[in-house]
Amino acid sequence: MPSTEELLKRLGVTIDPETLRLALTHRSYAYEQGGIPTNERLEFLGDSVLGFSVTDHLYRQYPNLPEGDLAKRRSAVVSTRALAGIARGLGIGDFILLGQGEKLTNGANKSSILADTMEALIGATYLTNGIEAARALVMRLVDPLLNDVEALGAGTDWKTAIQEIAAARKLGAIEYLIRGSGPDHARTFEATLSIGGTLYGSGTGPSKKEAEQEAAASSWKQLRLPAPEAL
Repeated sequence: MPSTEELLKRLGVTIDPETLRLALTHRSYAYEQGGIPTNERLEFLGDSVLGFSVTDHLYRQYPNLPEGDLAKRRSAVVSTRALAGIARGLGIGDFILLGQGEKLTNGANKSSILADTMEALIGATYLTNGIEAARALVMRLVDPLLNDVEALGAGTDWKTAIQEIAAARKLGAIEYLIRGSGPDHARTFEATLSIGGTLYGSGTGPSKKEAEQEAAASSWKQLRLPAPEAL
């Protein structure tokens, strides 16, 4: 496992060593160690800091957007999928303390575990440095997502967004072509979106569901292009 100093460097923050270790302690590891504290309370705290920071930013940045649109954009940024993507980009999985069962099932790449740990790290930053440092961390992490206005407009359920566009244009049946690889305890799935027999984007993930969402997300911008006019 890499040094936690490397993790702090990637995050761009300082966190008290004891608090940092707690933030990285998954319940599976805590159980195997005799019931030591887990990162779930820090996750609860970090979730609130994350939600407030993003809400405050959106409220100030988009003064003319109605409440429904603000809520949709916030949901896109604080979703499990978004947080897991941020965590993967930072290599957070390499630092999480997991029990043997989770290690054998590739827990370090599970979106739920990655997202929860990301929130715990935000909570740990808040405890060590206060709200302004935590907010600064949140904004550094989510800034690329906040700037992707088109993606935010799609919300978090990419498969539903795809269904709406396909139905409106009468493109045909939607199908996700799935292919799995790797050993049973660490399977990786690849999904390719087919609509009416035409192939669009592909995506990968540790589960079929996540691979499908990735494929839908990668296809969304293609389908957002104006439909060709009938001759």
